[in-house]
Amino acid sequence: MGNDRRPDDMVRITTAELADKFIEEQIKLVKEQVGDKKVLLALSGGVDSSVVAALLIKAIGDQLTCVHVNHGLLRKGEPEQVIEVFRDQMKANLIYVDATDRFLDKLAGVTDPEQKRKIIGGEFIEVFAEEAKKLDGIEFLAQGTIWPDILESEAGIKAHHNAGGLPDDMNFELVEPVKILFKDEVRVVGERLGLPSNMVYRQPFPGPGLGVRCPGAITRDRLEAVRESDAILREEFSKNGLEGKVWQYFTVVPDFKSTGVKNGKRTFDWPCIIRAINTTDVMEVTVEHLSNELIDHLVNRIISEVPGINRVLFDYTPKPPATVEYE
Repeated sequence: MGNDRRPDDMVRITTAELADKFIEEQIKLVKEQVGDKKVLLALSGGVDSSVVAALLIKAIGDQLTCVHVNHGLLRKGEPEQVIEVFRDQMKANLIYVDATDRFLDKLAGVTDPEQKRKIIGGEFIEVFAEEAKKLDGIEFLAQGTIWPDILESEAGIKAHHNAGGLPDDMNFELVEPVKILFKDEVRVVGERLGLPSNMVYRQPFPGPGLGVRCPGAITRDRLEAVRESDAILREEFSKNGLEGKVWQYFTVVPDFKSTGVKNGKRTFDWPCIIRAINTTDVMEVTVEHLSNELIDHLVNRIISEVPGINRVLFDYTPKPPATVEYE
């Protein structure tokens, strides 16, 4: 199987047997490409980079170094899961960088969504480049590029988010073992590589993380309200059999406050917006209608457990006219 283009006659990977065959082929190709050289991978904890990490650990072991940058905008428990799965279970060379303060200090007072995205993306590349320069003998950069990334890039729909951005003096050769796969195939391969199902079937998560779910200027307390309410929502969806059935669900805490009452006293706090949606192509999105009992339970938990929240709202708007994310 060629490693550059998806063959027209390639059978969709839907079974364990097909996934095992693909893994075997890619291990051989990676070994041929890399030889005894070292490979660097930015490991976000997302599906694609996690599957690439697991595949390369199997192929080249400690020739791989993974760098996990925590920008402070990840969901609750995600950095800990990356460390647990890759460092503790798979024995990967994992460099963990907690850059939370660095990112949040740069984002302080910034309200424009595009500017926020640029700061987060630019700072991520800087932190990753700094870590890369501390390492000797790295000649390859591994990436979780997948086939839709390449197709969208070629069609001019969007810039290829995995390509480019690193400083010119870091001229690595790319290793992209899943670049001929669709997302559903990547998940099947990830399962066969032994990744936990909540990592393999993780719902889509934007590159800027919770930064786009904390509209306006990001503050630490409001960001924490997003993180905690999101964790409650995910926990309840899991308990109620909705995990894996609903395409994406998350909370947003906007930058305005309203009056409320708690323990007989006036409050002046934020609302929390719940969004739960389904789609096949992300061009059109429908809303998942939750039961009244579940909504009541979510309201009760979020208001009583998350500091700074005194209202819970549910977003019933499909796409169009609304986009998936708020920024």
